[in-house]
Amino acid sequence: MKKRVLFMALIFVILIISTACGKTEQPKDNTAADNKEETVESKGTIILATTTSTQDSGLLDVLLPEFTKKTGWEVNLIAVGTGEALKMGETGDADVLLVHAKAKEEAFIKAGFGLKRYDVMYNDFVIIGPNGDMEKNSDIKTTFQTIFDKQYTFISRGDESGTNTKELSIWDNIGIDPTKNPNYISSGQGMGATILMADEKKAYSLSDRATWLTTQDKTSLDVICEKDSQLTNYYGVIAVNTEINENINAEGAKAFVDWILSDETQKLIGSYGVEEYGQVLFTPNASANK
Repeated sequence: MKKRVLFMALIFVILIISTACGKTEQPKDNTAADNKEETVESKGTIILATTTSTQDSGLLDVLLPEFTKKTGWEVNLIAVGTGEALKMGETGDADVLLVHAKAKEEAFIKAGFGLKRYDVMYNDFVIIGPNGDMEKNSDIKTTFQTIFDKQYTFISRGDESGTNTKELSIWDNIGIDPTKNPNYISSGQGMGATILMADEKKAYSLSDRATWLTTQDKTSLDVICEKDSQLTNYYGVIAVNTEINENINAEGAKAFVDWILSDETQKLIGSYGVEEYGQVLFTPNASANK
């Protein structure tokens, strides 16, 4: 009898231990869940045609990795003048455009090549040149007139970019044909290279402020004219119309447009350059679309 009692007691103890072990909670492995939150599945590639100023300023080095991280879309970046970027849209060689020649952009939309233009950001243009030849001022008409009258060397982009378009419109507004100045030179290059060419020749040029700020330390030039109302520089984003080319990545283009106009990205744009240059390089402007 005693053996039976002891045996039953042993069985009871074993059952208690087994039950307790079965209820022991194992530590959860959250690694998979965490990785799922941090990594977005790759969706493919979009072609972004944009201006050299967004590249030369370093802005896209900050924005594009964030876009890929958030959406899963990789970006094939092609930095050219705005005129060339718009031509790429016309031929269906780009999915989305980030450019800065509003009149040309609106004509692009009207012709049916783009779906809609949205304001993204703005900065301004500045006239740069050698110190000593001309007093600094905020009157673009006086600055251009003096450059022409004294036949100072002026380096133009000459590439149908947004900057070149703005420069030519200023000459036109004051009734001057700049090619009548024998020292008017077309670089045919991007903004950064044009600034360096102007420095080499001790010449004047029109630059967007962002590219100037990121390039000025490589030159002996200075800002000669700024803050004239004609010098505002607006950037817009346009998804190319899928009717232009059936291979256009409409889904990826829409993702880019939505992302760059989002509050999160607009804050990122507005903070870029402040720490290094003490001022914003681009002012976010998507609120103008509302």
